[in-house]
Amino acid sequence: MPRLTTENHTLYYTTAGKATDPPLLILHGFLGSHLDFAATLPALSEHFYCITPDLPGHGQTLTAPGSYTFPTTTKTLLSLLDHLSITRTHLLGYSMGGRLALYLVCHFPERFRRVVLESASPGLKTAAERRQRVKKDEAIAHQLETMSLSDFLTQWYTNPLFLSLKNFPEHYEVMLRCRQANDPIELSYALRGFSTGRQPSLWHQLSHISSPLLLLVGTLDHKFAIINRSMLAHYQRNRATQAVLKACECGHNIHREAPNTYSQIVSNFLQKPW
Repeated sequence: MPRLTTENHTLYYTTAGKATDPPLLILHGFLGSHLDFAATLPALSEHFYCITPDLPGHGQTLTAPGSYTFPTTTKTLLSLLDHLSITRTHLLGYSMGGRLALYLVCHFPERFRRVVLESASPGLKTAAERRQRVKKDEAIAHQLETMSLSDFLTQWYTNPLFLSLKNFPEHYEVMLRCRQANDPIELSYALRGFSTGRQPSLWHQLSHISSPLLLLVGTLDHKFAIINRSMLAHYQRNRATQAVLKACECGHNIHREAPNTYSQIVSNFLQKPW
């Protein structure tokens, strides 16, 4: 499988679809890998050239010490696009990957056409909130280093954000098997580096984004529904859209709970004439 070696990472990635179709860079969330979007890729790759990397600390990507950060990961992802001769691409990110996607489009808007953020946020608004989150994530990182990964995952998925996943046991079990392939020490480094507490607050940059933006949240994900309504207000452009999957009653992980509906919404948005 393809790998790209840079100063900071040996990035593992896969592609699906025709290279002549519009490109779509897809960024998974914490604990995930390129496999996270396996259920949606068949539909998405009918219309787009899908690029799915393993982010630092996840899957088969190798990361140099100190390179689990937003700036170094951004640099590597842009190098991947250059390697594939892609000057502009659509961008989709889920949760942690959504925060990274927002960082990318805020800092390099010329590289991205349309942006889909699933269950994502622009970070925390105050320094005090960020310091508290760093402490919380440090404690979770310590658990990753001291517990078995199986026990950690069992505990992690008691979080209310993910409870609805268990209504789809076939998807839930597949997800757990994929998660087990990760290295918990690498995950602990990624959690520290990509903590919401270490993410620069991007709230003030939302109104400057010129790319069409789709915000996806599940109806059962009350925390992120509130965040996304606030994001939409900050964006202040007619092209912004928030899609709530009412019929599916999804939680935080929409692409696993409702892959067919998810793929259709994303495809329609990316292909919609403006």
